[in-house]
Amino acid sequence: MLILLKKFLMRHLTPPRVFVLSFLIIILTGTFLLWLPFSSSKKPLTFIDALFTSTSAVCVTGLSVIDISSDLSYFGQFVTLILFQLGGIGIITFSVFFFHLMGISIPFKEREIIQSSFSPSKRQDFQLILKYVLLSTFTIEFFGSLALSVRFLEDFSFGKAVYYSIYHAVSAFNNCGYSLFPNSFMDYKGDTFINLTIMALIILGGIGFFVQFEILSYWRHRKKRKRLSLHTKIVLITTLTLICLGALFFYLFERNYTIRDLPFKTKILVSFFQSVTARTAGFNTIEIGRLTNDTILILMMLMFIGASPGSTGGGVKTTSFALLIIMLWNRLKGNEEVNVMNRTIPKELMSKIVSIIFASVLSIGIVLSLVLFTSNKSVDFFNRNLFIEYLFDTISAFGTVGLSMGITPYLNNVQKVIISAMMFIGRVGPLTFAFSLTVKPKRVSIKYAEEEIMVG
Repeated sequence: MLILLKKFLMRHLTPPRVFVLSFLIIILTGTFLLWLPFSSSKKPLTFIDALFTSTSAVCVTGLSVIDISSDLSYFGQFVTLILFQLGGIGIITFSVFFFHLMGISIPFKEREIIQSSFSPSKRQDFQLILKYVLLSTFTIEFFGSLALSVRFLEDFSFGKAVYYSIYHAVSAFNNCGYSLFPNSFMDYKGDTFINLTIMALIILGGIGFFVQFEILSYWRHRKKRKRLSLHTKIVLITTLTLICLGALFFYLFERNYTIRDLPFKTKILVSFFQSVTARTAGFNTIEIGRLTNDTILILMMLMFIGASPGSTGGGVKTTSFALLIIMLWNRLKGNEEVNVMNRTIPKELMSKIVSIIFASVLSIGIVLSLVLFTSNKSVDFFNRNLFIEYLFDTISAFGTVGLSMGITPYLNNVQKVIISAMMFIGRVGPLTFAFSLTVKPKRVSIKYAEEEIMVG
């Protein structure tokens, strides 16, 4: 019986399924822990609220139907901390690391998942990837916590300052966006040190571990420098471009509105902070619901693009967005190939990118339709303003961002489940599609004749 079960699991538990199941298991575990009475500081969470909170933490989203700072006890807050730490770099990564320490052989499927998740090349040393991911994570989070604690000591007692610094450093690096402050970082909108520290943690978590590793190697081996890979170049250029353009548009659209009365330095800080955090982190230093429609559109675009591959963030990824733009530019110039920086991108890779983006748009459309359909028709059926708020939350859930225009706490139970599903899809969906598309197709003995159809 056990032999048959093992054969069944070996046949059907493909790497994408193992990846998805690992997240499902930790979400359900987190739901149970948050559902316990002592996880709450007031009345116990309902099962749906516990599920939503656990999903949001594991999927490093940050959307919340409760106030993390006041509704959860210290135990409940600690549970969310563990959940978004595990969710950020993956429960499989931790499991494999402990297997490695105990000398237990690591299954090929787990190796494949980690290599696919954190490196664009299968030739990278598996053990080196594993060690760097964990060492990098805890080192960056440690120094981030240290930096934040220096500033928080001015406002809080030693114990609370250390606790707040650890929680927010881990949340920022894992691009989660959960905060122990009721209004996120709005009280620190003019604090240069806090803003720069949080932005640095978000960016480091969002560019991906492979890019971190290449930059570190490039800096350490200054005498015998190897050139940066095309992947790293595209990630860095796209990230910098999106941050600067996002900040510029935010400033232009809001300078006469929400940030009008702020000092010039604070206006710049708010603009850059919201541009950085919109691409998967979810912190805010300004009330999102008061922003202009132009800015909301920009934020939705940034949330959809998201972070970079092999990172703690979500979205369709910066490389997918950049290569799609490059493909369109090459087509306009009459080039059939997608050429960038003296390199040609394989057609199979471009096909995957188009598939991922199409699947992402389709997922958002379906989930948004379900959220609208299950809304309270007697209240908001003809209210177009709430359409924008629902759309914003849906894209935020897909991009695992966590920004909201204020509608999240008012979702009904059915909508909470739907948005939870969207957060899950956003965290594993694009990756799962990418993994499944890398499977070698079966040989087909019959090849049909080609025929042209009209498009465009």
